[in-house]
Amino acid sequence: MIACLNIPAFSLQVALHGRPDLVGRPAALAPPAGQDDLLGPCTAAAQRAGIRASMRLGEALATCSELALVEDDPAAVEEEWEQMLRRLEEAGFAVEAAVAGCAYFETAGVERLAGGLDAVLRRALEAAGLSWMPRIGAASRRFAALAAASVAPPCRAIVVDDGETALFLEPLPLDVLPLPQDRRKELSELGIRRLGDLASLPGSSVADRLGEEAADAWRQARGEDDASVIPRKQSLAIAETLAFPEAIANALTLELAVVSLLDRLLARPERAGHAPAQIVAAFRLVGGGSWRRVVTLREPTADPSRLRAAVVPKLAELPAPVIELHLEIGVLSKDVGVQQELVRPRGNRLRDRLRIGLRQVRSAAGADAVCSVMEVAPWSRIPEARALLVPRDD
Repeated sequence: MIACLNIPAFSLQVALHGRPDLVGRPAALAPPAGQDDLLGPCTAAAQRAGIRASMRLGEALATCSELALVEDDPAAVEEEWEQMLRRLEEAGFAVEAAVAGCAYFETAGVERLAGGLDAVLRRALEAAGLSWMPRIGAASRRFAALAAASVAPPCRAIVVDDGETALFLEPLPLDVLPLPQDRRKELSELGIRRLGDLASLPGSSVADRLGEEAADAWRQARGEDDASVIPRKQSLAIAETLAFPEAIANALTLELAVVSLLDRLLARPERAGHAPAQIVAAFRLVGGGSWRRVVTLREPTADPSRLRAAVVPKLAELPAPVIELHLEIGVLSKDVGVQQELVRPRGNRLRDRLRIGLRQVRSAAGADAVCSVMEVAPWSRIPEARALLVPRDD
């Protein structure tokens, strides 16, 4: 069976760690600096006061004047999540991490050693840490396992039998579907508020009216989604940290600190000659919270000047002075060296290199970052209706 470990509002739990003064009080994650004034996850006390995630900050403060805003700490979230995944792997689970607070693993390889499915799920809960209030759902399909984990009580597990999947999913709300908020709102306006309502519709009508995204949700609501789990690959933790005696906001000082840490990363023997393909930069900010960026390189390189050119410009986005700097090699290249070409590549070789570049751009900027212009109505008098931007898939 496939098991899903789910920790609701994991980022909020990490931010509240070590804040006993906020226990039992209405609290929510503050909106990120420079983005829309929308709240992040909120505590149960805040929900009882009428606060919900994605609510406007002004509306939330007007609804509950006692609401405490907590700064997000993405660096601490990533650190705690990585430690949790390693504990699960040490307990014998091959884990696929979806997002921070949600992971999948198969139970078949551990049931025989642990003494049954119930013992496997208890081991996973204990490995995750009961203080985080984890929940586990187990089923023969990924989405059914996710739905079971979403409604399971804290520190408990729910097992869905294969023959009862459709009956279990039918009364659940649309919130358990991995859909954007605007898409859920559109479905709700059409009178579709539960998974059973969506599953009862013809699949072709859903695809024609709402697109492929809703068609995938329709298959998930019927329990027909993918049943495979792809465990993550083990990687060496190659990281360097520099703590400042006082908060630093000077750009030159921060640049010199980044250059120093990059040199130390390149000198680490664990790298074994492999070039970094991705650098993760995390900064702990004064007053609490952190700032984190993932820099995906166009091609793996161990050239210090190219690494500096990729990482240093990110310093301009810092929202506050820094008290600690952490750099980590996120991905290492598979090859030790790079075979250079004497002549300019042509034909298939050039197209292959272009495909590699497109994949790197999509991995860094998102699936919709590279598009093609496709004519759909060249006879139209409206310029916007003559062509569409279609994401490239090659």
